[in-house]
Amino acid sequence: MKPRIQSTVLAVFCGLGAVASAQTPAVSEKDYLDEVPVVLSVSRLPQRLDETPGAVTLIDRQMIRMSGARDVADLLRLVPGFRVTNSFESNTPQGSYHTTLSDYSNHIQVMVDGRSVYSTYLQGSTGPGLQTVALEDIERIEVYRGSNSAAYGARAFLGSINIVTRDLADTQGVLAHVARGGNGIEDQMLRLGWGDERARFRLSADGRNDSGLTGASGSSRVQRVNLRADLRAGPQDVVELRTGQSLIDAGVGFAGDDENNVRTRRIDTSFVQLDWRRSLDADQDLAFQASHTVEHIRDAFVYTPAPSLLVDFSGQSSNSNLMLQHTVRLNPALRLVWGGELRRESVVSRPLYNTDARFNNDFARLFTNVEWRLHPDLLLNAGALMEDSSQSGSHMSPRVMLNWRVAEGHTLRGGMSRAFRPPSNYEKYANVRYFIGGVLADSTDVARGGMRSEKVLARELGYLAELPEHRLSFDLRLFDEHVTGLVGRESYDLPGSGRDNKAFDFVNDEDFRIHGHEFQLRWKPWAGGQLVYAYARVDSTQFYNATFQVGHYGTQGLMWMQQLPAGLEFGLTYSEADAGRYPGWDAAMPAVRRTDLRLAKALRVAGRPAELALVGQNLGSPYPDFRPEFRYPQRAFVQLKVEH
Repeated sequence: MKPRIQSTVLAVFCGLGAVASAQTPAVSEKDYLDEVPVVLSVSRLPQRLDETPGAVTLIDRQMIRMSGARDVADLLRLVPGFRVTNSFESNTPQGSYHTTLSDYSNHIQVMVDGRSVYSTYLQGSTGPGLQTVALEDIERIEVYRGSNSAAYGARAFLGSINIVTRDLADTQGVLAHVARGGNGIEDQMLRLGWGDERARFRLSADGRNDSGLTGASGSSRVQRVNLRADLRAGPQDVVELRTGQSLIDAGVGFAGDDENNVRTRRIDTSFVQLDWRRSLDADQDLAFQASHTVEHIRDAFVYTPAPSLLVDFSGQSSNSNLMLQHTVRLNPALRLVWGGELRRESVVSRPLYNTDARFNNDFARLFTNVEWRLHPDLLLNAGALMEDSSQSGSHMSPRVMLNWRVAEGHTLRGGMSRAFRPPSNYEKYANVRYFIGGVLADSTDVARGGMRSEKVLARELGYLAELPEHRLSFDLRLFDEHVTGLVGRESYDLPGSGRDNKAFDFVNDEDFRIHGHEFQLRWKPWAGGQLVYAYARVDSTQFYNATFQVGHYGTQGLMWMQQLPAGLEFGLTYSEADAGRYPGWDAAMPAVRRTDLRLAKALRVAGRPAELALVGQNLGSPYPDFRPEFRYPQRAFVQLKVEH
């Protein structure tokens, strides 16, 4: 956005805020005294924010609604240290924390209601999992910023994201939601919720469609259906059943590029999940989870120089998971969670592995976390996860964190953790070969299987202030993360492999350090208004390639939510990421700045509660995303939501 235009817009919003504060009745301090938020997923123990073993960003229901975002990846712009792409060229929109963006960005764990949803087929990519459920069905998103392998294993290498869906009691009745606007935006959703205290149900079906980024090779479409049932099996037992499917179709590739021609890629994911919880007594409970997920990838195009050759990256994968955990309060000062997990990940793809054989990777995990109150103001979190992989052997991921409440509302924390990420099936067994008329024409990725697991040693200090008298919360994190053995791709001589008799292998080719600071602030300066600000300054010795070092970069995000008279409210979101390198192209990428606005009006349609909203995304100039030729355009759309 041009400085003059941006200043004018901000001035208008400041005026609106002043009007709101002037016309809204004065409130007392107690109106701001919400309880300290409780997070569910960091250590597997429900904990207050000031007692978690590390820094957590909470994206709550109000932020989700007022952001105007259309998927979870877009919301990650408001998390300190995240860099985000909206391009489907990178499989789907996704985010990366502290490491460079790539096609996969596979160093964080993504969960939905505690179920791992990273893509087994796409080398652990976070992208498809972020598209699992519609934003309208999400209550909050818990983002743990730091290695969380001590709780969840290898994929939580540098962090974890848990998407918590809404309670069924809050989504009873019928909801219809539609959005129409520029850039081909056509979104719709229908949700049905019914039941009583003994059994509740929710069925949601939605679609998200648009023309894609400017310069992309086609439109993008996400279709989902999700069913959830909560059953009260007895006075001590709750059973939750979830099942669903998502279809992601997006135009990718480039006209005239023989090795990446234009086509529509489809990612088809379906799942079923069963959770059972039993309260044993006032101090302990059991939780059991079983889930099964299947991915089908369709990604193929005709090789222009030889029309008889189909360049194919298609295949399928699955993962099955069993988990049992026991939570117990041993005494008023000591809580413990412990348990085990069995997981099987399977991949089959002749195009990628040159065989129809199925590659299985079996994981066995044992985990525990102890929360020990050494003193009324001193809390120790200590935990570890032992993971054994049939492909990569055994690893231990420990963590220890000490939280010290130095005064009411002020908490210091410090600690360290160690984590491992074993190679994916593709990094270990890739064998991509192209044949014409049965004759080997070329080989690209032919892995020799000599990789070791990536490792990270993370140290951090933090400060959390929860100050209701000032109506604000402030969370600071200082971090030093030492990564060794990062997986890279390098060329090597392979006689008889066709073309130039060379191929690519995956190797542990880089050690580097990431250090810096980041903070987030929530402030309610007046009644009906809230500011959320996130900032990160990262210094990294990681290389984009053998020539360009990441060096220094910063990210920041600001969100202003304001209630206005007459049932009006607005959300203003600004995000910025410093210059770097394009993840999908070896070229310098300029700094990215984006401003979004959502203006909403509560009303009634046929006597039913409704909301009409106008959303403007990227009020400035189109900016590059993922590759130089891809641009995120200006776009505006209207949303209408009606409930019954």
